[in-house]
Amino acid sequence: MTSTSQQSQQRADSTQIRRWFYANDIGEFLGQSPQHIIGCLSEASTSVEKPQLNAWSAQIALLKEALRCLNSPGRVYFEYIIPRLGKRIDCVLLIRHVLFVLEFKVGESDFNTSALDQVWDYALDLKNFHESSHEVPVAPLLIATEAVPGELSPHGTIHDDRLLRPVRVGRGQIGGALRTCLEALQGDDISATRWETGRYLPTPTIVEAARALYAGHSVEQISRSDAGARNLSRTSKAVDRIIAESRALHRKSICFVTGVPGAGKTLVGLDVAHRHMNPESDLYSVFLSGNGPLVSVLREALSRDLVQKSADEGKPIRKGEARDQVGAFIQNVHHFRDDCLADANRPPVEHVALFDEAQRAWNLKQTQAFMSRKKGQADFSQSEPEFLISCLNRHTDWAVVVCLVGGGQEINTGEAGIGEWVDALARQFDDWHVHLSPKLSGTEFRAKVVLESLKHLPRVSFDEDMHLTTSMRSFRAETLSDFVKLVLDIEQESARAAFQHLHSRYPIVLTRSVEHAKGWLREQARGSERYGLVVSSQALRLKPHAIDVRVDVDPVHWFLHDKEDVRSSYYLEDVATEFQVQGLELDWVGVVWDADLRYSDNGWRHHSFVGTRWQNVVATDRKRYLENAYRVLLTRARQGMVIVVPEGDVKDPTRADTLYDPTYIYLQSLGLPVLDSAGKPNDRFIAREGAGDNR
Repeated sequence: MTSTSQQSQQRADSTQIRRWFYANDIGEFLGQSPQHIIGCLSEASTSVEKPQLNAWSAQIALLKEALRCLNSPGRVYFEYIIPRLGKRIDCVLLIRHVLFVLEFKVGESDFNTSALDQVWDYALDLKNFHESSHEVPVAPLLIATEAVPGELSPHGTIHDDRLLRPVRVGRGQIGGALRTCLEALQGDDISATRWETGRYLPTPTIVEAARALYAGHSVEQISRSDAGARNLSRTSKAVDRIIAESRALHRKSICFVTGVPGAGKTLVGLDVAHRHMNPESDLYSVFLSGNGPLVSVLREALSRDLVQKSADEGKPIRKGEARDQVGAFIQNVHHFRDDCLADANRPPVEHVALFDEAQRAWNLKQTQAFMSRKKGQADFSQSEPEFLISCLNRHTDWAVVVCLVGGGQEINTGEAGIGEWVDALARQFDDWHVHLSPKLSGTEFRAKVVLESLKHLPRVSFDEDMHLTTSMRSFRAETLSDFVKLVLDIEQESARAAFQHLHSRYPIVLTRSVEHAKGWLREQARGSERYGLVVSSQALRLKPHAIDVRVDVDPVHWFLHDKEDVRSSYYLEDVATEFQVQGLELDWVGVVWDADLRYSDNGWRHHSFVGTRWQNVVATDRKRYLENAYRVLLTRARQGMVIVVPEGDVKDPTRADTLYDPTYIYLQSLGLPVLDSAGKPNDRFIAREGAGDNR
């Protein structure tokens, strides 16, 4: 081994980071035999089939030819691993000031959309989540070895972040593509040492995170360790500590984990449940959710992964078998409830139950109505929180209930909020040890009054680690939830100030045209970044805009299927409501705002469309559900959103201008730029006198 190669190896070894199967300086790479390089690749791989060996051989030959012609120093990496998320890039090149991401399609003659999205996704992962790649120019190349050579034309995007659109590279064009991109992009030479040792700080979607956890990664590995507030690992460890203490001291405990929308409460629950999946262990845990769409999407995604993994390992299993395995890990809370109803004395097999979105559990009235109507139990006398605690209370030794709580997230009739859990503890389970988030007294949780009833109890403690303050949903804007809260609370000046801090990293634009919104979403999204339209379930007067909330949307199709599937969110034909999207997220979101929630000078006006006209909503709970629906919709986007407040129609009294204009003007007054007819943001604001009066 030469001194240069020894130095390169020492550099990698010193960092204890190895995110590649093979790495070397370009000069050393050119001097090594293909057999030696393939040997290094094979040694780093768990199993290698002949097609892979053939692909490596072709890639090495093509790259050697291109780099000899280029005659430039740099560094080459084969099979570069995107940490934690199970992806590998065929080849990464550091040449002078540009980071190249290469995806080879050996034997292919076409540049299909999925392949272009694939290499773009790799480049986006590095640009967004790899610390040392944030500020460097990135050029993704899709190389179809049998494609007819064409024009090499590197193009940027509207994002202006020095990430090129994928360059289509045909036979014999790799060297030319590298040279063209080097000329098109500007910057300082990249330090290979700094780049190799840069931290990878991912912010995966809930689906990606669940996949990673189920594959055996820890919550620390899939969360941003630089997040400003208490991170997921600390909260997860705090829950683990409570479980261990409860088991050791033979006591029963309940803890309330709170967090802003997108903070990762669900991930905490999945992390704890996954580490205790063995039904033979008395630490056996179950993750429970009453969110049907979330359960369906996560189960389907994990089942597909399990089928693929089993096939790759030569142990294929049927889809039904995979679903059964995943179903034991993630369960619908109502199925758990029904199992406990079958035998009123038998404790569940699990000692630990993690309830996701615990604030959505049913109050006494809703539970009684359901039990009478569906279960034939007319005399049922417990709310859902009280009954669920009582199920775990059947254990004679120890038990733990973990409530994962989102503030202001109740969106349906009968959802009790967290107050019902606290009230049940004070009323009937005063021997349980209670671990509370200090933020539980916030107005959005509606538990301040009932919390007073617990203060006299000796077994109540407050723990800072029980609260997640930083949104992980949006890696571009961790304060989005704060801005949305200010908007809905009509804290106009504070909302305007919050938006000024937000908009440079997280675009929010305003329009009156659904078509302009669709165009903006398509233009913003890169690679397979998911986008879609969301509306309130009460948005019944959007039908003239080809939006019908009564169309039943399958969340599995909407969230998991690709751009070729008309049922997917990408098609922008089917819209999802707060019920389908709560707990899930997209990269880019279009929120279409109907007249069910209207701004006025006297605050929000709440309406429901019944028959042929809008009716005032009077009930306090229903008003809160409607505002919370928009809170959910406005916090679904990871990277940015467009808000559509449609134009009214003077010929249609159910869509009069006065029903929509005040909301539009209020949002515009907060500083939201308006899309012009070309779909470009325009910061002009023109207020119409008296527009906020919509009486």
